[in-house]
Amino acid sequence: METNTKWAIDPSHSEITFKVKHLMITNIKGEFKEFSATVLTEGNDFSTAEIDFTANAASVYTGSEDRDTHLKSPDFFDAEQFAQLKFVSAKVEKESDSDFKLYGDLTIKDVTNKVKLDVEFGGLMKDPWGVEKAGFTVSGKINRKDWGLNWNAALEAGGVLVSDEVKISCDIQLIRS
Repeated sequence: METNTKWAIDPSHSEITFKVKHLMITNIKGEFKEFSATVLTEGNDFSTAEIDFTANAASVYTGSEDRDTHLKSPDFFDAEQFAQLKFVSAKVEKESDSDFKLYGDLTIKDVTNKVKLDVEFGGLMKDPWGVEKAGFTVSGKINRKDWGLNWNAALEAGGVLVSDEVKISCDIQLIRS
């Protein structure tokens, strides 16, 4: 058995983003600006990964100050009372050399639900300073109402202002510690 390898997320080369439908016709993108993660693997075998990820709820950013303030409010993340969103992995299934399924527990506002995410492994590379990096694209979908993020507004023509489905899309670069 190989020794455990510890990886940390490189925030300057990673982004944690999400999209929701607005007015049922366009996607609005948001991101978390402050986040951290540690990943433990056996050597460079990411199918053995144990992942602990945290995002600062108050760091949500959508490009609209009013919308960001609303997202931080009790209608959505309630960032004052619930400062962090957390993801802890439960299992990784390797489907091919580059494709994995990641299962784990996502906690938002003290509500924890199981999620399944698709992970594409981009590869390993040493940067110009000899530091080993690993790249991943993580994607999936959740229903925000499963975490009690229920706020919405009905539209005159039918439908709702904000979709229940949230698409998660993350580009992650890990640094070998």
